[in-house]
Amino acid sequence: MRVKFWGVRGSIPCPGPETVRYGGNTACLELYIEQLDRLIIIDAGSGIRELGDHLMVKHADGTPIKAEIFLTHTHWDHIMGFPFFAPIYLPSSQFTIYGPVTYEEEPLKEVLSGQWTYRYFPVRHEDLSSKVSYVNLKEGRYDLGDGLGLKTKYLNHPLLCLGYRFEFMGKVFCTAYDTEPFRNLFCTDPTDPGYDAATAAEGEAAAAEANHRIGQFVEGADLLVFDTQYTRDEYFQSRIGWGHSYIDHAIGIGQKYHVKRLALFHHDIQRTDDQLDALSQRYCTAKGNDIEIFFAREGMEVNL
Repeated sequence: MRVKFWGVRGSIPCPGPETVRYGGNTACLELYIEQLDRLIIIDAGSGIRELGDHLMVKHADGTPIKAEIFLTHTHWDHIMGFPFFAPIYLPSSQFTIYGPVTYEEEPLKEVLSGQWTYRYFPVRHEDLSSKVSYVNLKEGRYDLGDGLGLKTKYLNHPLLCLGYRFEFMGKVFCTAYDTEPFRNLFCTDPTDPGYDAATAAEGEAAAAEANHRIGQFVEGADLLVFDTQYTRDEYFQSRIGWGHSYIDHAIGIGQKYHVKRLALFHHDIQRTDDQLDALSQRYCTAKGNDIEIFFAREGMEVNL
């Protein structure tokens, strides 16, 4: 399996001189399984535009472009590049799009179709030339055929969001973004009039169990791509509840659950290349780490 990063930012594209080295496009990953000649794309942020252009050149001889596209969720930064994904306008292209069911009455096809309306875009979804099918996913295990297995896990985000665990020939590639640590939602201040010791203890146990299940989901991954939009100080000062995690948390998960390589991902739009370099010096070269840790960059490839 080969993983390539086409977009590593969160929230909104942030091109410019201060984001050249790590990239300014939003989330898009390519997973290619050479033995099966299967192309899997995870998320359709602005990075999918360049991936599409790459595929157009690669298939310039007219061979059909086929891919399976897995959306972690349908927040704007994870689907905004889709209308600019050139292969979707070719009659010979074939795509299966997977994603979480947020509202039963509004399936995945309807959510994505909203981008292709005249209010927002000059092409309607009904006018797409390629063959596109949609599969609504829930938490569970799936057999994708040819020995490729998939496990999905609900994450902690304001919109229903899935983590993906792909397994093939003993190798594991896992994503866990957008997400943040589960926390006790009950009052934990004994001086508060609403405090109840039993309820507080129950909340702590529930949060710990939910965080443990995330750890079990990523356990032993050869490569884990984890949400690290914030530093610890940023997170605890003002970002709790925003649906994104901090670097120390991701590293702690990776170490505790025996991850081999950890890609720090979904960089904040305010984070410059120099700042990411400084964070890399702090977190990725520390002695004693038993896993390889790195900040994801556009164009980076990892072979498993």
